[in-house]
Amino acid sequence: MKKLPLILAVLLPAASAFAAPAITLYNQDFAVVRDTLPLDLKAGVNNVQYAGTTAKVEPSSVILRDPAGKVALQILEQNYRNDPVSEGLLLSLYEGQTIEFETVRKEEVTRFEGKIIRSGYNMTAPPFQDGYGRHIGAMVVQPIIEVGGKLQFGLPGKPIFPALKDQTILKPTLDWKINAGESATLDAEIAYITGGMSWEAAYNVVAPEKGDEIDMVGWITMKNESGTTFEDANIKLMAGDVSKLQPEQEGMRLRAGVARLAMASDEAAVTEKAFDEFHLYTLAHPTTLHDKETKQVEFVRAAKVKAATVYVYDGLQLDAQPWARQSMENLRNNQNLGTESNSKVAVMREFRNSKENHLGLPLPKGVVRFYRQDDDGRLEFTGENVIDHTPKDETLRIYTGNAFDLVGERIRTDFKLDTSRRTIDESVEIKLRNRKEEPVEIRVVEHLYRWYTWEITEHSLPFEKKAAQVMEFRVPLKAGEEKSITYTVRYSW
Repeated sequence: MKKLPLILAVLLPAASAFAAPAITLYNQDFAVVRDTLPLDLKAGVNNVQYAGTTAKVEPSSVILRDPAGKVALQILEQNYRNDPVSEGLLLSLYEGQTIEFETVRKEEVTRFEGKIIRSGYNMTAPPFQDGYGRHIGAMVVQPIIEVGGKLQFGLPGKPIFPALKDQTILKPTLDWKINAGESATLDAEIAYITGGMSWEAAYNVVAPEKGDEIDMVGWITMKNESGTTFEDANIKLMAGDVSKLQPEQEGMRLRAGVARLAMASDEAAVTEKAFDEFHLYTLAHPTTLHDKETKQVEFVRAAKVKAATVYVYDGLQLDAQPWARQSMENLRNNQNLGTESNSKVAVMREFRNSKENHLGLPLPKGVVRFYRQDDDGRLEFTGENVIDHTPKDETLRIYTGNAFDLVGERIRTDFKLDTSRRTIDESVEIKLRNRKEEPVEIRVVEHLYRWYTWEITEHSLPFEKKAAQVMEFRVPLKAGEEKSITYTVRYSW
């Protein structure tokens, strides 16, 4: 006679019953969750059930292993269920059967029986609430209930169900069939990728009434919409452009190199280190992430950062024009191009992310908000923008708006096309007006967009070539001063 394997059941409660879970949040709306599961396996096939996963776990990403490498876990089967008990689910389980219903009218409770002809439940549909705000699961059609030999659509009252059936669950659950060659007791590790969790950085910058020295405070905002609460979790945050395929993602390698973020206190709330090709930020203390919670932690505080105010006039604004994506031949031959003029002078805040400038740490992507103190001591909002992931020792230039008292005007004064010599001579005049009560310098950006080969044949002020088809003039203006600059460019092909 063939011997059947011994089957033992091991029921594991939620993650927080054992040890603090560890979570790594990515700024691409997913996370990696790791937890410890005590296993007491007997020889044979063991049924192990774990009700501590999220509602948005990627089942194919689940890893169950012995981190010590001493016990090889032979997983014969893995199942994931995410149909927790709801009114709709129980209606479907009792479809074709008779249960009790209850109504309350003027404090009088009435109970009666009804047969569930159709539950209307579909576990793949989104959750549904009835007219009283009760969660009744995923209902796609109205239930049909037989009461007193008559059919009616909708529930005649509050359903009263018998005890839970074996196939019902209270939380999203993973269960395994694990084959053990011999008895073993171990602390296994479960790791998986889940959606519904994210983080982002945000920076608040405060400038005094006068001057360009700023104070910066950086915040980490974590969001948990995974359907699970994590008690006293150890949390890390991954910054960088990690390639994430849906729904799977492999793990990454560790690389050394540890640093501390600049903080006002001796103990940093967040530490940072290089990790593979990215940067990893670790919260110093465990914290609880409740489901549907947004939590913020301060992670950087820097004072007296030198952030110069830079004014930029881009009179043509090549990237904003409707013809910007045309071919170079069309740009070269279209004589109407270059006659547009933008009058706005952009305001930029520019600072170097260096240790000498009281920063010098990798800055994760996020929104930077600028405030300036008024003469009454109150802070006024002066603009915001988004920075990308920025390594240390790089220079940041952040657009915050347009200057009210600075005006630019771009005029094309001459255009000559010589088809025999295959050249174009184009002349431009740029007028700048400073209506402020203090001097400024305006950086005038000009795009040599008509062809790759060009030469400045005349210019009224020195310029600097910034790129293959970009040059820049730096124009100082006294308070109330108006100034014009001119140049002529020759294109040849």
